[in-house]
Amino acid sequence: MTDAKYQSGFGNEFATEALPGTLPAGRNSPQRVAHGLYAEQLTGTAFTAPRAVNRRSWLYRIRPAAVHEPFEPLAHATLHNDFGQVPPTPNPLRWGPRPLPGGRFDFIDGLFTMAGNGSAAAQDGVGIHLYGANADMDGRFFYDADGELLIVPQQGRLRIATELGVLDIEPQQIAVIPRGVRFRVELPDGTSRGYVCENFGAFLRLPELGPIGSNGLANARDFETPVAAYEDVEGDFELVAKFQGQLWRARIGHSPLDVVAWHGNYAPYRYDLHRFNTIGSISHDHPDPSIFTVLTSPSDTPGTANMDFAIFGPRWLVAEDTFRPPWYHRNIASEFMGLIHGEYDAKQAGDEHDGFVPGGSSLHNCMTGHGPDAASFAKASASDTSRPQHIVDTMAFMFETRAVLHPTRQAMEAPQRQADYYRCWQDLEKHFKAP
Repeated sequence: MTDAKYQSGFGNEFATEALPGTLPAGRNSPQRVAHGLYAEQLTGTAFTAPRAVNRRSWLYRIRPAAVHEPFEPLAHATLHNDFGQVPPTPNPLRWGPRPLPGGRFDFIDGLFTMAGNGSAAAQDGVGIHLYGANADMDGRFFYDADGELLIVPQQGRLRIATELGVLDIEPQQIAVIPRGVRFRVELPDGTSRGYVCENFGAFLRLPELGPIGSNGLANARDFETPVAAYEDVEGDFELVAKFQGQLWRARIGHSPLDVVAWHGNYAPYRYDLHRFNTIGSISHDHPDPSIFTVLTSPSDTPGTANMDFAIFGPRWLVAEDTFRPPWYHRNIASEFMGLIHGEYDAKQAGDEHDGFVPGGSSLHNCMTGHGPDAASFAKASASDTSRPQHIVDTMAFMFETRAVLHPTRQAMEAPQRQADYYRCWQDLEKHFKAP
């Protein structure tokens, strides 16, 4: 047993117990588990996956996960994985922040699907959602059988109580909940909103560093996994499951967060985005935006991700005689961006009706041209690049995927959609003069 609340390291083989003597010595599933507990294995990869990517944990719990009543369908007005409702568009899209809901909405109630690709059935692609909540998940628990959840709060803290321990996160931190792990979300500040990426593909991991070497970007030691913490509570509760794009619910007579001890490497974790070690140019030009990758879900094509999670936070720009903001570009990948805090250096803030502001989002699909707006281009073109520039008080992020992102009908029809987003580039003037 440990007094610490978190264990450091990414993908480590952890061992933690909330009661001394619970973890069996030398056997994962002994004939009789200490304290009258049950042994259960939670497996996140194929049993025969290579050791370097194999993920599983042994749980020693009060009741097995099978102890609940049958599931029945649960309707949800705004959460789904139906990405074929409307044709995808090559137009750039941008939305202002969704307002916090009226009435009572917990984390699950407040999920709103924005876009996605692939499917849980194919174990490929992503679903991108927003959440807005003003109530704790009271007597309610959730797990996602379709994919792991990358949760990015933008406003308000979250307390995520999981089977394997408790994660406390705040804006500019993230949490990842593996596929199948049961959890409950509480709101210490009373309200919260943010972004969720549902990853149907290979589990998120640290990107390879290549020529960068052994240091830089996100460090494994800065990821934190919770220690064991269990609930021995009985009552009339609801267990909600997301399975093949639909929600299901079952009555359960106890808290499923009843794991007294566990060991393994399949567990939820959190990461503080402030700890990211940004890499950049100290001469001219600047490297590709892949240098901002925090986590990646690889695909079956080497070097091409099912999904990347990248951030654009505080950093120094020192490259001389060059255009320092992101250049104008078209990608084979599709980019969904969000702004957690401050102002993004390639877009003017404006307001929620015509700018990229915290809580807002944008979508630039495959080969859709985009880049700095006219005002940002003019400012950067006239800047003195003999002097360093310190970008502070900002945190933007991107979910980037190899496949086209299909916006949902509700996203396209949302009142927060900025229909005139394209106008931010229309003031770019012709400067060409033939010799």
